[in-house]
Amino acid sequence: MTNLTEDLKAEAMPGGGNDISARNEFRRRSPREQKARTVNVIVYAVLVVLVAALMVPFIWMVSSSLKENNQVFTVPIQWIPEEFVWSNYSDIWTRIPMMGYLQNSLYLSVIITVLQVLTGSLAAYGFSKVRFPGRDVLFLCYIGTIAVPWQAYMVPQYIMMQQLGLTNSFNALILLQAFGAFGVFLMRQYYMTIPDELCEAARIDGLSEYGIWARVILPLSKPALASLALLTFVNTWNDYMGPFIYLTSNRLWTVQLGLRSFVGQFDAEFAMIMTGSVISVVPILIIFLVGQRYFIQGIATSGMKG
Repeated sequence: MTNLTEDLKAEAMPGGGNDISARNEFRRRSPREQKARTVNVIVYAVLVVLVAALMVPFIWMVSSSLKENNQVFTVPIQWIPEEFVWSNYSDIWTRIPMMGYLQNSLYLSVIITVLQVLTGSLAAYGFSKVRFPGRDVLFLCYIGTIAVPWQAYMVPQYIMMQQLGLTNSFNALILLQAFGAFGVFLMRQYYMTIPDELCEAARIDGLSEYGIWARVILPLSKPALASLALLTFVNTWNDYMGPFIYLTSNRLWTVQLGLRSFVGQFDAEFAMIMTGSVISVVPILIIFLVGQRYFIQGIATSGMKG
C-alpha cells in the first residue's frame, strides 16, 4: 500500500511519472533484449571503424592533390597541408587535354553501359522466362566464362581486332565490352523473382516475347537495371588495360591513360596525378549518390530466388 501511494505521489509530481516509466521500462527489458542491444552497438562501432579505414586512401588522395609535388610522400604523413595549393586544380587543365580525356571516358562509359544493359537484359529474359531445350546447360556454360581470366584471351582478342582493322579506335572496346556474362547473371537472378504468371497472362493477351520484355519485365526491373548500369559504368570508367592496349592515339586516350602524362622517365608529378584522380572520381561519386537506392535494392533482391 505504501509503495502504491509513493508511486501515485511521484506521478503527480512534475517529471516524476516519466522517471518511473523509464525505470519500469528498463526493468521489463529482458536480458535477451539487452544482449541484442549490446551486440548492435558493437556491430555499429566496428562498421564505423571499417568505413573510416576505407576512407583513408581517399582522404590522403584529396590531401595530396593540394600539396606541392615534393610534399606528397613526406613521413610522417601530413594530412592537412601547411599551404593549400589550389592552383593544381586549374593548372591540370592546361598541362594536359583533361577535358578531352574526360569526354572520351564518358563516351565509352555511356555507350558500353547502354549496350550491356540492353544485351544483358535481353539474354537474361531468354534464360529466365523462355523455355527451350538446353537452356540451363547453355546458361551454365555462358556464366562459366566469368571464371576465365581476361589475360588468358587478351592476345587472341587483340589479333582479332587487328585483323578487323579496329585497333586504335573506340569500336574495338565497344565491341568487346558490349556483352557481359555477369550482367546476364545479375539480371536473370532478378527476373526469377518476377512471377511467371505475368508473362503467361501477357502471352494470352497477344504480346510477343519482345513485347513482354519491353512492356512487362523492364518496368518491374528498375533496381536491377540501375545496379547493372552503375557497375558497368564504374568498371568502364576505371578501365586502364583495355584503352592502354587498343588506343594508341593521344586524342583517343581516356582519363586513366591521360594521367600517365605526368609520369616521366625518371620521376613523376604525384601531386598532379592525385589532382587528376580526384577529378576523375567526381563523376563516379555523383552517379553513385544519385542511384544508390536502386543499386542497393537491386543487389539485395537479385539473390532471393535461384
